[in-house]
Amino acid sequence: MPQAIIIGASSGIGEALARRLAKQGWRLGLAARRLALLEKLCRELGEDHTALELDVAKSDEAISAMAGFLDDPGGVDLIILCAGTGHLNEEAAWEPDQETIAVNVMGFAAMAQLALRHFLQRGSGHLVGVTSVAALRSSGAGAAYSASKAFGSMYLDGLRALAKSGKLPITVTEVIPGFVDTAMMQADKPFWVASPDKAAAQILSAIERKANRVYITRRWAIIGTLLKLLPR
Repeated sequence: MPQAIIIGASSGIGEALARRLAKQGWRLGLAARRLALLEKLCRELGEDHTALELDVAKSDEAISAMAGFLDDPGGVDLIILCAGTGHLNEEAAWEPDQETIAVNVMGFAAMAQLALRHFLQRGSGHLVGVTSVAALRSSGAGAAYSASKAFGSMYLDGLRALAKSGKLPITVTEVIPGFVDTAMMQADKPFWVASPDKAAAQILSAIERKANRVYITRRWAIIGTLLKLLPR
């Protein structure tokens, strides 16, 4: 039975991915801050799945906790990083930006590096990291969020190059969502916002193809290209 770990599985895209992977026969390790939600999800999905309380903002503690979670005789085949946060910080206060950096930069890097190290030792595996189209163009109130997602995108590029240099069957996939209907989405929702389940379906398709990166939904590939071409 293939095994996967989803970090940030208590809601949104992470939860939707957990439900779809469970239906496909994966054994899951689900990690997030809200343990009660994870345990409820595990009960719904079946007996083979486990939950771990994990706060990636406390990166050193998260590394220790995840190291134990990864200690499985069969090894973990797939690790998905969905945990993230963001704030509209119009007052330029430090606390919201500090939290964003702790989760989306320090926490993301700690978990991604740990995942790649596991796959390098195992000799194979698939790392998936969720960034955002916000990485392509910053905004005043969302400066820290955009910058943190740009960091995540570049960090995944580097880990992909590192895995490639080892000539091992290790895939690193960057998921680049646009508007997905999650709790973190604070803006008015356009009519074409994607549901978490639709996003999860397209992400799993990208995982099966071993894609380097995928826009969610596909229309954002066009928008992303325009954002890169337009002057700032």
